[in-house]
Amino acid sequence: MAVTSTDVVVTDTAPAASRARFRFLRGGKTRTGLLILAFFVILAVAGPWLAPYDPDAMSDQLLQPPSADHWFGTTQTGQDVLSQILVGTRGVLLVGFLAGILATALSVLIGVSAGFLGGAADEILSMLSNIFLVIPGLPLIIIIASFVEDTGDMLIAAVIALTSWAWGARVLRAQTLSLRRRDYVEAARATGESTWRIILFEVMPNLTAVIASGFVGTVIFAVLSEITLAFIGVADISHWNWGTVLFWAQSNQALAQGAWWWFVPAGLCIALLGTALSLINFGIDEFVNPRLRTATGASRKVRMRVGFTPVARTAAPAEPAPPGFTPVARAGATPSPGEPVPPGTPESPGTPSKEHSA
Repeated sequence: MAVTSTDVVVTDTAPAASRARFRFLRGGKTRTGLLILAFFVILAVAGPWLAPYDPDAMSDQLLQPPSADHWFGTTQTGQDVLSQILVGTRGVLLVGFLAGILATALSVLIGVSAGFLGGAADEILSMLSNIFLVIPGLPLIIIIASFVEDTGDMLIAAVIALTSWAWGARVLRAQTLSLRRRDYVEAARATGESTWRIILFEVMPNLTAVIASGFVGTVIFAVLSEITLAFIGVADISHWNWGTVLFWAQSNQALAQGAWWWFVPAGLCIALLGTALSLINFGIDEFVNPRLRTATGASRKVRMRVGFTPVARTAAPAEPAPPGFTPVARAGATPSPGEPVPPGTPESPGTPSKEHSA
């Protein structure tokens, strides 16, 4: 039985569809960012058990450089810096991811609803987004911290989420407006699907990459905000995080005393975590935007040279000869095989040469 072309296409598209699901993970930036982030997640979960000392315990080894007993050295009161870093990782990631989840949920709920429903609902939700868009997050947290005695991680995460969802909602509203009139959405509406089912199963899957990118950006902002608040002393300095380590190092003039081991590890952790989240965000952008795709989305690579633009050339079809046109062979030209040669042309078939005529 002969195999039709339709059977071949169906057989070949199945592996391609399965490979496309993991195309996002094939990017080098994405893999690197996820590995670094997984390392910090492990530290956040197991940090209190991995810490060799109590981060609040004092000892007689005052301001000691890194050694076998204290890998990251000690503080001015003999506290172990490594233990403070390990215990403080949990607070940083907790605030970052909790604020990212809350802000992303609000932005999706308000932005997608405003863009898809339209009308009065769009006007009200857009006005609400504009109001929260101009509210500064950091001064608001400082004001709240001055009235609340215990400014914990949960409160800081909630305030950061409430002041950082508006921008993502604006982006999702604009994307939803471009999707609400697509053919597949109109087809689902014509078949009698409910509004919320269309939003969940027709619109939301096409916004997944935008939502993921917004979530990663919010996590970066929340982490930096938490560390900044701890560094300036607004947050509760009794709860350890990387900003608290920097706060005590700055308060005790670690830089002036040459105790670089007191603040360098916390700074490197902040830089590595920010790099990991940024690489994941770049990987999402390359996966979504075809112009930025490299190894993440391209099936084959093309090596380019500076100043060279490859152009695909195709053979132009031969134009038919106009009516009444008689081809004339040029002198000295050798006709190609199968090319007709007009009678009377020298060396043409059917025409005697000068030697035979003589």
